[in-house]
Amino acid sequence: MPAHAAAAPVLDRPAWSWGLAPALLVCLAAPAFFVARIPWLGWALLAAGLLAAGLLARGDRPGTDAARVRIADAAVTGIRPPSLVRDLSLIGVGLLIVSAIPLEAQLDNLAILRFAVALGGAVAVPYVISRWVYRDRAIRFPWRGGGRWTTFQWTWLVAVLVLGWLILPFYFITSGVYQNWPVVDTPDLIARLFVGVGAVGIWDELFFICTCFALLRRHFPDWQANVLQAIVFVSFLWELGYREWGPLLTIPFALLQGFIFFKTRSLAYVVTVHLLFDAVVFLVLVHAHNPGLLDGLFLV
Repeated sequence: MPAHAAAAPVLDRPAWSWGLAPALLVCLAAPAFFVARIPWLGWALLAAGLLAAGLLARGDRPGTDAARVRIADAAVTGIRPPSLVRDLSLIGVGLLIVSAIPLEAQLDNLAILRFAVALGGAVAVPYVISRWVYRDRAIRFPWRGGGRWTTFQWTWLVAVLVLGWLILPFYFITSGVYQNWPVVDTPDLIARLFVGVGAVGIWDELFFICTCFALLRRHFPDWQANVLQAIVFVSFLWELGYREWGPLLTIPFALLQGFIFFKTRSLAYVVTVHLLFDAVVFLVLVHAHNPGLLDGLFLV
């Protein structure tokens, strides 16, 4: 599928590079923050990753062979070579902001405000730094992508609904993880859950895909960048409530979202996929907390 014209350019990337080590350290800060819940370990991993990236960058100082190659590439492509240190720092800033709040699902006014400020800041602050401090426009949000959706894309939307209908009720109810979400037994709470699930789903794509994945793709092959962003994505979902055997679902989902994005270059499409999936999540949570309310909708 054609790339979107507004997508951030990606230079040729080596199949393997030493830069994977600092990138992995930065991404491993996510499970430290959100799975192990050991803040100091997350801070240490971020610091170690940025330090390692800085040491690697010293090999690109003026006069070295690596620097000459990068200058030659820039002259040919017209694109300023991306800085691994800067790009990892943007991911690190986002992780620090998100890790500043507890991520257990709550529906009171204060919790909603806390989520809005922290999650919004995790997208906005790296974007502002990239555009107006680093001045490299590394983070973009290509809404429309490469044109009209194909028959396969429309078919996949239907498949997402069917797969969600088959799998999610079994996962949430038999594992008991639906109890990680608050009881929603009034119209007001059900409405809050609907808005919250959708808002977090949109944010997932803005941060994990358009920010983390897009930044990592500037340095690593798509599959490597996708695996790295999935580490961050799945760790966040774990603390949010997708526990027990949830990673068996969230890991493929995170990888598929990354794959779909670099194929379609369409934020609108990956958001649509995510919102359809989350619509089923919402209905399953309502069903689980209110036996009899949605009888006949699901098999479990």
